[in-house]
Amino acid sequence: MANGKVITGYSMPFVALYAAANGVVTYSGGIPLARGVNVSLSVEGGGDNDFYADNVKAESANQTFSSGKLSLTVDGLKAAARKLISGVKTTRTEGSGDTVVSFDVYDDDQKMPYVGVGFVVRYMEDGVTTYAPVIIKKVKFSPEGLDAATQEENIDWQTTKLEASIMRDDTANHEWKMIGEDQTTEEAAVAAYKLVLTPAA
Repeated sequence: MANGKVITGYSMPFVALYAAANGVVTYSGGIPLARGVNVSLSVEGGGDNDFYADNVKAESANQTFSSGKLSLTVDGLKAAARKLISGVKTTRTEGSGDTVVSFDVYDDDQKMPYVGVGFVVRYMEDGVTTYAPVIIKKVKFSPEGLDAATQEENIDWQTTKLEASIMRDDTANHEWKMIGEDQTTEEAAVAAYKLVLTPAA
């Protein structure tokens, strides 16, 4: 057996609304975010807490997670996912008769919610493919930007990049990430993160 495994893919990003009360975290309204293209996770620690004796470093307390950034590149957001992560509440119709169009309005009532995020990381080891479910327990997305270009001779496949701030959750041990055991199929890995993000009633 090899001593490691290599990442070969990322897929199936999923989001659910986060709530906490009395140290208990719950999720609701979970839906697929979009089709995954790329994911990047960067974290910052609180710094080592060192103790010196006899003019040397004698002890060192481990760094703890303090903050992080989650970058998700997806193909594009459908309305339900966009509204969930952006907290848009106001919808207004314009026009009359046969020409009536509904618009989501970004206004003072918009409050970016805390959400949990799940996705699947695919690995290969000794020619065997496995799928790991990953959960980032509490994030808040930044307002979504837009980057689009006109079509030239060939289609330029354009994606959407989403940025989110990662926080520790409100449990006693302030959890921030969960990684499940490797699964043999992508479907099993999705089912695994849904155990947390869409728990049974």
